[in-house]
Amino acid sequence: MNYLSNISLKAASKIISVQESGLSNIRFMQDTATGLVPKAVFARSKEDLSENTFLELSESVLVYYCPAGLGNIYKKIFSKGLPQNLKSQISTPAAKIVKNKKLFFPVKAAIALGALAIPLAEFTLNYIKNLMTLKVFKKGNFESIANLNTNNEDKEINLKIEKNAKKNIKKAVKIYAGCIGTAALLASKGRKSRMLQKISEFILMPGTKLFKNKKKADFVNKYFSLDFADNNGKLALSKGQLTSCVLIGGAGYFNAAKDRGKQNFLETLFRFPIVGFYIICGNELLEKGFRKLLYKTGKCRRLINENLEVPKLKDIQKIQKYNKNLYRKLLKQKCITSGFPLLFGIGIMGFFIAATSNLFTKYRYNKEQKIKA
Repeated sequence: MNYLSNISLKAASKIISVQESGLSNIRFMQDTATGLVPKAVFARSKEDLSENTFLELSESVLVYYCPAGLGNIYKKIFSKGLPQNLKSQISTPAAKIVKNKKLFFPVKAAIALGALAIPLAEFTLNYIKNLMTLKVFKKGNFESIANLNTNNEDKEINLKIEKNAKKNIKKAVKIYAGCIGTAALLASKGRKSRMLQKISEFILMPGTKLFKNKKKADFVNKYFSLDFADNNGKLALSKGQLTSCVLIGGAGYFNAAKDRGKQNFLETLFRFPIVGFYIICGNELLEKGFRKLLYKTGKCRRLINENLEVPKLKDIQKIQKYNKNLYRKLLKQKCITSGFPLLFGIGIMGFFIAATSNLFTKYRYNKEQKIKA
């Protein structure tokens, strides 16, 4: 039993290690577990399975791993004008920069605008999915794809879907071209222009520009800033960038769904707001709420402090050298505080939402058919 317990603790510690290695890794794991797996289990047709596999995997890779890589590319391009001793500080969040704001802000804003390629690409994914299903499976009507009515293809509707998809993909490309143009202007002229510096500050710290109240300003900065997060001196995905992906990508979700019929739009309307909220801040709120409950009931008191903070795994591992029993106890408690939100995400946000979404779509369709009859 001890042997099995040791294996379980080692496996759990590896998962926690991934969680604490940055927002990207754990969110990729969570989204794959809560998004792709349940949708694959409840797939209604081979077209439905193909679409969900394409969307979930491409979205996760795009959103969680591409921003930092793209940011590093634009970092090299737009930070050329910075003095050599300041280039290493470019990953510092705008809110923590005290000196050299006139130099840093325009460059950081330019890099942030360059990374808008990610949410704009997210916006196009649903149109690419529509085109893929049209070309590969010769299907465009959602009722057919969802196995509600397999004899409901209309060539005119399919042509409209294809036309709108191509139009919106081109629109996203044009918007991004504008972002790059603005980014180049900020990086090259920003230090000398007060107006461009204000624009830069709004991109990086919108809450500070919009609100005098610190609490409101911090909230908006956290969830709506396009600035990168700092991961040990490296550019990393931030909460604000994640929000931009959800909101801009959501516009693509709804418009592409509307093209394919009422049932697709209603299914998206039911599922996306719940999942979107959970991706942006729901998981974080759940984790904090669970910690608060544990602390109030006297559980995990050796791990959770009065500010509901939990030490990092690397700090707990230091205890192992001189007190193995305490280390094992703290590690188990760490697994509880980290594991519950993950299991909730898989069970409720994954399987429950996927199943109920499909059931409600079938119910609405059948009800509509009865009314027509």
